[in-house]
Amino acid sequence: MKRCPQCGREYDTSMMFCLDDGGELLFGPASGSEPPASAAGFPSDEPQTAILSEPPASELSNQGDAETRPQIHTTAKTAVIPDFHPHTASRKSTLIAGVLGIIFISALGIGSYLYYGRGSAKQIDSIAVMPFVNDSGNADVEYLSDGMTETLIRTLSQMPNLNVKARSSVFRYKGKNADAKTIGKELDVQAILNGRVVQRGEQLILNLELIDSLTENVIWTDEYNRKQSDLVTLQNEVARDVSTKLRLKLSGADQQKLAKVYTNDPEAYRLYLQARFYLNKRVGKLFDRAEGYLQQSIDKDPNFALGYAGLAEFVGQRDRPRAKEYALRALALDDQLSEAHASLGYQYLLDYSWAESEQKFRRAIELDPNNHQAYQLSGSRLLMLGRYEEALAAYDHAIQIEPTLVDIRNNRAAVLVASGKIDEAIEYLKQSSEIDPSFAWTHSHISFLYRMKGDHANSVAERARAAELLDQPENAKRLRDTFAESGWTGYLRELLGQNWGVLGRSGTRVASFQAELGDKEQAIASLNMAAGNGDWWLFSIKYDPAFDALRDDPRFMTLLKKFDWPG
Repeated sequence: MKRCPQCGREYDTSMMFCLDDGGELLFGPASGSEPPASAAGFPSDEPQTAILSEPPASELSNQGDAETRPQIHTTAKTAVIPDFHPHTASRKSTLIAGVLGIIFISALGIGSYLYYGRGSAKQIDSIAVMPFVNDSGNADVEYLSDGMTETLIRTLSQMPNLNVKARSSVFRYKGKNADAKTIGKELDVQAILNGRVVQRGEQLILNLELIDSLTENVIWTDEYNRKQSDLVTLQNEVARDVSTKLRLKLSGADQQKLAKVYTNDPEAYRLYLQARFYLNKRVGKLFDRAEGYLQQSIDKDPNFALGYAGLAEFVGQRDRPRAKEYALRALALDDQLSEAHASLGYQYLLDYSWAESEQKFRRAIELDPNNHQAYQLSGSRLLMLGRYEEALAAYDHAIQIEPTLVDIRNNRAAVLVASGKIDEAIEYLKQSSEIDPSFAWTHSHISFLYRMKGDHANSVAERARAAELLDQPENAKRLRDTFAESGWTGYLRELLGQNWGVLGRSGTRVASFQAELGDKEQAIASLNMAAGNGDWWLFSIKYDPAFDALRDDPRFMTLLKKFDWPG
């Protein structure tokens, strides 16, 4: 026991100060024969009244149960108002301070409960799934760590009330050392999910760590040790566990999305992940590798809808009948695939079927509001129809989702050009090139704009740079040499004689150079061929000065009518 040396009240050992006068408590029982003394040696000012009771249970609810929390004993004495005494006033002040301290500590306890107890149960509404690290010591399985990351992003993005940062936003941190607090601030998310993947033969080990980006405290960690043949179920298990730790409130339909399996064949799924690794290269020889893996994936599982959707995305404008067939096949197997609706909408767009393409883009966005491609293609449709403000808004939405995909910015620059803002478009494209200096079509686009301005030297330089990025160094050298030796006309003829890869696959661009060389008939023929093939750039005939000499030609005017606003 402890006692107060001033008033003699007894307390249990958990108390430090007397609740009557604030005096420091001493060990040992109180003596009834000795007058209690104050800590300073002054006699107490008895008699006085102190009627204290235990605070309400609500105030102590977070301080332990009744058996473990400190008890505040009740003492009652005859109520007497003492005469004023300086030492009494001092003790009263100390008493008030002690009571206020108790109230303050109780408030802290309640506040802590609200913040760390009930507050921790609050749903996390924003997350960045960082690129999983390949710890296998084998660069050839990089596709696996990237693919598992991308799949988880795709699945979580379909959950309601959860902001999931897009692939391009998080993959710019790949291989960089950045702490959770920095990433959280830059991406404006509450939580960061890190992962490490190890593949040893048929064994697959995944370590996950969910971190509070504000405090950098670990919310949850787990390790998954599975066979590679369990890859499909592992992805679903991880998505379910992460959504649980984020405390997402999911409907039955949402839970079905989490549990959805696109193929039961683990090898088909692995091949698809490998294909996506190359699809994300966007252009060039590595990009071309995607087709083989996608074909193998559907050979393994002929009912693998994602595989067909991937093939439709890959083929795009290269073989439009085949691309449309793949998209339709994917939707026949699974009409809930947002990317398949977007791919089919793109083919309708290249047919200049404006209503059908709009319907497909709307459906794609409805199924997945984070489908940047659907917004991008919707912007392209609006651009081609001359709805420039709406096109900019659609492109900006796509960029907000995927801020580092420069092909979206490349399309957005075309809106500026069509609006007559060529210098602004050039500057915008240069800024885009800083985001991804390896993207060849940015330089190709800049070359086209310099040509529109009559700046031939810079046009040649940018076109040659595009050829180099497309692994065509010899073409790049001939372009520079021909311009130096034969001027602009010689350069145009050299360009037309080269592989179309340096121009992209645009018959419209070819026609523009033919028109500039004065070959009107050949230019009209190339434009008709471009229209038949569904060339995306055909709309540029509306503003490209190279076609000024053709604007009175009825055949040219017929092509222009393709871009009249429907209705």
